[in-house]
Amino acid sequence: MTTSAPASAQVLRTAFQQSVADYWNAEKDPVNLRLGEVDGLYHHHYGLGEYDTSVLEGPENTREVRIIEEMHRLETQQARVLIDRLGDVGSEDRLLDAGSGRGGTSFMVNKRFGCSVDGVSISQTQVDFANQQAQKRQVADKVRFHFRNMLHTEFETGSRRSIWTNETTMYVDLFELYAEFSRMLENGGRYVCITGCSNDVMGLRSKAVSRIDEHYTCNIHPRSEYFRALAANGLVPIDVVDLTADTIPYWELRAKSSVATGIEEPFLTAYKEGSFHYLMIVADKI
Repeated sequence: MTTSAPASAQVLRTAFQQSVADYWNAEKDPVNLRLGEVDGLYHHHYGLGEYDTSVLEGPENTREVRIIEEMHRLETQQARVLIDRLGDVGSEDRLLDAGSGRGGTSFMVNKRFGCSVDGVSISQTQVDFANQQAQKRQVADKVRFHFRNMLHTEFETGSRRSIWTNETTMYVDLFELYAEFSRMLENGGRYVCITGCSNDVMGLRSKAVSRIDEHYTCNIHPRSEYFRALAANGLVPIDVVDLTADTIPYWELRAKSSVATGIEEPFLTAYKEGSFHYLMIVADKI
């Protein structure tokens, strides 16, 4: 059971949150939309794995189609890597997609486990799009999207078997976020995070990381901040996977595509110089 949707003023509590919502409400980036058109799964995250170099070969008039399809394969593979770590999920369980975008991973999770999924986003445009997709897929009874703030979801305490964030934690305070997640998770519940984070071993954030922040209107956290915030809220990491090397091929392919946005070079620079890491953190509530 869910409560009625709160008013906009309750969801967007700061000027920064309003600016983030404005960004995503206006966003119509082909790097998200064209990839989603391949099979109807619209993601808002990056890819993992080596790309098939043959997509760069063959007829020039179909080259771009091959690149788009391959990029979408890599981003869907990233979602599968996350889903594989959600733990022992049954069809009666309820999960939360915090920062759900246009809904791609939520639909994959429902298809894998048959469970109920609630997605939350501070972008009303994204919420509306994702709910339309749920109707088209005939899963609206199990997969629902809500205009809510992940810091204040209004979902019941102890109601979630698993929660995940996929490249969304850079928009919020981690201590507030994990307090809310810890409240919602049942005892032994699982949290999975995939995120980019700055490498504070190297000191202050690099120029490349600062350019990423500016591009996405976000605030990338240092790596150590994640573990401090998890520990403060009874979330114990059971696995930490460095995905940095696995995501570089995606960025190299994206830089060769027609949907490149100009942010590819800062990502590649930051990853290769070691100032930025792409991590998966798996934690259980105790």
